[in-house]
Amino acid sequence: MRPIIIIPARLAAQRLPNKPLADIHGRSMIEWVWQRAVDAKIARVVVAAGDPEIVAVIEAAGGEAVLTPPGLPSGTDRVAYALAEIDPDEHHDIIVNLQGDLPNIESKTLVAVIDALHQVMDADITTPAAIITREEELHTNSVVKIAAEIAPGETTGRAVYFSRNLIPSGDGPHYHHIGVYAFRRHALERFMKLPPSGLALRENLEQLRALADGMHIEMVLVDQIPQPVDTAEDLARVKELLK
Repeated sequence: MRPIIIIPARLAAQRLPNKPLADIHGRSMIEWVWQRAVDAKIARVVVAAGDPEIVAVIEAAGGEAVLTPPGLPSGTDRVAYALAEIDPDEHHDIIVNLQGDLPNIESKTLVAVIDALHQVMDADITTPAAIITREEELHTNSVVKIAAEIAPGETTGRAVYFSRNLIPSGDGPHYHHIGVYAFRRHALERFMKLPPSGLALRENLEQLRALADGMHIEMVLVDQIPQPVDTAEDLARVKELLK
């Protein structure tokens, strides 16, 4: 496989403006995410930037960045645009969409989602999750949960549904979804052509478009739940974690 990790980022965040450039111990947040991807040593790493300031920061750090149109509606659109710009000959057959607000994500999580595409040959997309251990996460809408068919002792299983509410019911573990997706290239192309589905709009979760179209998303269990940064409080928390 010839994977590439693409990190979409833009400055126009509603709750924390300019957050990709937020300082975390002397480095911008987007640099932290980029470095985690580089440290995985498994793929080419490119930042799909909605703003020239982000391109400048990544290039100054020695990385690769592509300027994308600022008006693209989602991070996945930004990933697809960057891929077409930098790889028109389709050398890369695995595309990892890594959110640019996960500065403490473990590099081994990126390795795990790529490896899972190699192991589960009929999967179109792989995405990581971790068992929820904090009670408050079970009932927080900002934490997306996955219902997956996963056998005891296994580390991967087919995702059945994603929700902001607690799923499934009954006894057993619940899984915290982590915003990383590894696509086979043909799956990304198929996904980009899909219209929004009713449940995707209702839950505000674009991965439900893929499930509605019958695509196979494989959940990959990992050990760590990274701290996403959406607010000033999240930023303070991640600074403490990255001391």
